[in-house]
Amino acid sequence: MKPLRSLAILVLVGLTAGCAPQMDDLVAYTDQVKQTTQSRIEPYPEFTQQPAFIYGASEFRSPFMRPKREMAPIVMQTKANCTQPDLSRTREPLESYGIDALQLTGSFRSNGANWVLFKTNDGNLYQAKVGNRIGLFFGRIINVQNNSVIIEELVPDGTGCWQRKETTLAMGS
Repeated sequence: MKPLRSLAILVLVGLTAGCAPQMDDLVAYTDQVKQTTQSRIEPYPEFTQQPAFIYGASEFRSPFMRPKREMAPIVMQTKANCTQPDLSRTREPLESYGIDALQLTGSFRSNGANWVLFKTNDGNLYQAKVGNRIGLFFGRIINVQNNSVIIEELVPDGTGCWQRKETTLAMGS
């Protein structure tokens, strides 16, 4: 048994010796390429010094903050002896939105007064009752019902006078 075992070991050693890679020619080729190749590295581009930027908008509102709802002063031509809006009174929050930007979402009764809820196109919710001002054209709520609101607006007629116009805003419209 011993001679058979030693013969098997010799055969295995002989086979593994034959599997050794021959890399002499690869190493010689690599050395030759390294010696004959010249490396060309382009120089870095020259950068000119830029002047420092001076930020001059620090007194303005940050672009990442919501703007405050400020109404620009209204300048218009006026005429005597015709209907004119009261420009001296303070404007109410719902006067920042056009009628088309408001949606009547509900109504309720509290302390004997009928109230309505308006949702604006930017997602705010406001409550109002008869007499509150609404819309861009000096509107005033004149009647509140369960599913609708009647608004009287002053619309310019182009000659310096204002005409009264009634608009009905219904729930779900």
